[in-house]
Amino acid sequence: MSLAGHYTRFRVADRLLLTGHSHQAWPDVAREGVLEAYDDAALAVERKWARAEDRAQRLRAGVRMLVGDPTAEVALGASAHELLVRFLSALPLRTRPRLVTTDGEFDSARRQLDRLAEAGVEVLRVPVGPVDTLAQRVADAVDGRTAGVVISSVLFETSQVVPGLAAVAEACERVGAELLVDAYHQLGVVPLSVDTDGLGEAWILGGGYKYLQLGEGNCFLRVPPHASGMEPVVTGWFAHDGDRFAGSTYDPTSHYRAARVLDFFDEQGLTPPVLRGISLRQRGLLAREFDALDLPDAILTRDRETPAEGFGGFLALRTPHAAQLRAALTERGVHADHRGQHLRLGPAPYLSDEQLTTAMGVLGEAAAGLGRIR
Repeated sequence: MSLAGHYTRFRVADRLLLTGHSHQAWPDVAREGVLEAYDDAALAVERKWARAEDRAQRLRAGVRMLVGDPTAEVALGASAHELLVRFLSALPLRTRPRLVTTDGEFDSARRQLDRLAEAGVEVLRVPVGPVDTLAQRVADAVDGRTAGVVISSVLFETSQVVPGLAAVAEACERVGAELLVDAYHQLGVVPLSVDTDGLGEAWILGGGYKYLQLGEGNCFLRVPPHASGMEPVVTGWFAHDGDRFAGSTYDPTSHYRAARVLDFFDEQGLTPPVLRGISLRQRGLLAREFDALDLPDAILTRDRETPAEGFGGFLALRTPHAAQLRAALTERGVHADHRGQHLRLGPAPYLSDEQLTTAMGVLGEAAAGLGRIR
């Protein structure tokens, strides 16, 4: 199945966009959604909000499908950070002044929790490695003083899936703490079911900028059933209508775009299991092509101990020269990125095997150039 013809505006067939873990291309129908939002605003004026709500409901329906909860309450926000702050503001931090997290959370969560620690909240950071025991170590850290836990289901630096999060959920339920799972790097690339995964009482945070191809402004928070009585301190005028974890007036263009893309995914049969199959195949191809380069580990290496199913949607390559290699790839027309000592290469469903093979060959050239200047 070739999808590139549906992404002509982003010219995915002509560019080596290994940014699938960071920001994926939008299908052409996304542009139609943007124009539709403008036309509704121009023609309906203030009555546009009824039409905009239809698109918001389409996004909520998509989120419910992605988390495997057809009746979930879903709050929408412009950013994951915005929704995280509302969650944190609903916690009883006066009586339970402790938060548990890991040292491998994405920057928006990490920076916010750092700031809370500076303001006097006790924040315990559990080391992410080894990932096989991470969930149990986090669970063991939860006690009666813990208000909440913030943990990712897929680590943003290494793409490792965090197994056994049900143990964290059980520990939180046992002492009455709240669990927020940051699933931004899972949804759209690794299937999730809150019931099957033991996360029925967990808050699930995610967004559409990465694997879902929804673009900016399409973040969401699945609110668990037991939270019906919780009230965030940070809230907007939408709370008058009972949507307490939502905010206030927003630009609805993002939801128009999201509705079109979600429909496109349905039409193309891009369900979570199908997307997982594509991801495993593409990431496996990248891993094999990388191994064929036979580079010295001191220059560039990868995790070969974790099985393929233990990773999310991108290939993380460990190197002390991550920034330099990223720059060299950019000069050669390959779009990628890095975090710390990890060069991150993210495929996407609209890329061909030939493009992935070519990109890895370019990486080999860049690494060889690095060896020469050393």
